[in-house]
Amino acid sequence: MAGRTFKSLKDLLASSGNSSPLRERTGLSFSAVKSLVLRDKEDKLASGFDDDARVLALIHSLFDADGNFLQRNLISDSNTSTTTISLPRDIHGAPPPSFVVKLSEVIGSFRTLRKMALFWCRVVIELRRFWSEERYLPGIPVDETPDLNSCLLYQQLQVINCCLSRKRRRSIATESFDSEMEEARSNVEESDVAIGTLAPSSALYARVSSGELVLRQGANQLAENLTMLETGEPIYSPITQEGPLLTEDLIKETEELVLRTGSVGAGCSQLLSDMQAFKAANPGCILEDFVRWHSPPDWTDTERNDEVNSSVSRGQLSSRMQKEGNLWRELWDTAKPVPAIKQTPLFDEDLAVEGILNFLEDIPTSELFQQLFVSLLSLGFALAEEKVSADENLSKLFYECKDYVVSTCQRSLWDDKMDDLCQVYETVEKMVATPEEVMKTMKQAEETPTMENGNAAGELKRRFKKLSLNFGGKDKQQQRNSPPKDQNNSDESSSRSFASFFDSKSSLFSKLSPKSENLSVIEKLRSLEESDWTLV
Repeated sequence: MAGRTFKSLKDLLASSGNSSPLRERTGLSFSAVKSLVLRDKEDKLASGFDDDARVLALIHSLFDADGNFLQRNLISDSNTSTTTISLPRDIHGAPPPSFVVKLSEVIGSFRTLRKMALFWCRVVIELRRFWSEERYLPGIPVDETPDLNSCLLYQQLQVINCCLSRKRRRSIATESFDSEMEEARSNVEESDVAIGTLAPSSALYARVSSGELVLRQGANQLAENLTMLETGEPIYSPITQEGPLLTEDLIKETEELVLRTGSVGAGCSQLLSDMQAFKAANPGCILEDFVRWHSPPDWTDTERNDEVNSSVSRGQLSSRMQKEGNLWRELWDTAKPVPAIKQTPLFDEDLAVEGILNFLEDIPTSELFQQLFVSLLSLGFALAEEKVSADENLSKLFYECKDYVVSTCQRSLWDDKMDDLCQVYETVEKMVATPEEVMKTMKQAEETPTMENGNAAGELKRRFKKLSLNFGGKDKQQQRNSPPKDQNNSDESSSRSFASFFDSKSSLFSKLSPKSENLSVIEKLRSLEESDWTLV
């Protein structure tokens, strides 16, 4: 892909144009470019498109959660198909109805890498605005942990929405906690509780070994069949802090750090936080109580003696918990009774999102385009499946194409197989557009003798090539036969293997008639949204 010739979108934009304002400002950081786009609306940099009104309309439609922009009913009977669900995960793409796929279609409608990059800059600006205004991104789950089977971009957008959900949840929890504690303290005089003259609900108070009643803080729900060993009071599960939100790149970094240093820092922080929350919810508890709740396999119950107090469980810690210098005991000794809502957050949502947005501003070009490519690829297959699944012969060829795409993408053979992937896609496209022609060509391909010792993958590849060449038409054939152009000539000539995939197949306006050029941008978008089928 041509994107590999640029380390980042910043380099791509810097290398495009001649004496434009963009070129004069190539030394600026992406954050400065972002500022120019936001604040200097008359600047040519912000309107480096043929129709800036179209770009604004696309941005508005893309981020409109209530609109039907590029929505489709992909599969009429979900029980008869799994491509819509499985293929994006198999090739590390994004779910077809998601924001990422819609973004891929829009960016794919532009004809040059420079315009794609400029539009991406506008998208990142909008992502930042949504975060600052505490608005959820459309087409992304609002409170799900990152789906590691999807592309990194989809995971990062999941993190943004999930961080917003956590911030809202923490704000509500803080208000609720303060209100509950204030109400509990106002219902009873502190001196009365201290001398034990009252019998408050065990859900609010616990009696410690000295006989004093102490207010529980941050208790969530009663832990079934568990009582404190020293006091016999019921054990309550505490409200604990939520763990970090890790995308695949952060998980890899964490694993490498652990292997390199032997550190378990993040795990220790979470364990200490849980201990503090447990102590706050269960005054008078000991380490053994916490282990029985947090790690039951590390506790072994002994047989109860009916002649002794049988209402209190007896047992022992596991051998690893009894070893000298055990980490759990060291952490327990340092833990203070602090409810989770009052602890220092283990995961800083603002810092996490800021890191993601900064990364997206300067994302490596090839990395972005690869994710957009596979997202469009999975969308195309999802759209095609319903059209071809009814025909047994076409269905067989369709799933051969799908298996080839999955195998190629899972082995990350992008550099060597991009042309093959496009040829396979062209085959699927023709299966939808001209199924009779495909059937005729398939029959001719089957009648053509093949090498007996040829491997299956090679035969399948040659089969796809035959189909693609027959469907290519004069223009495509002339393109294949024409001498290679200078790679430094233009965006289009330097990006043939990737941009050509988008040029005619993912244009948002490819189905409109020539007269539609006279329509307004909104009318064009409405016409597109009402269409059930777009060849990607």
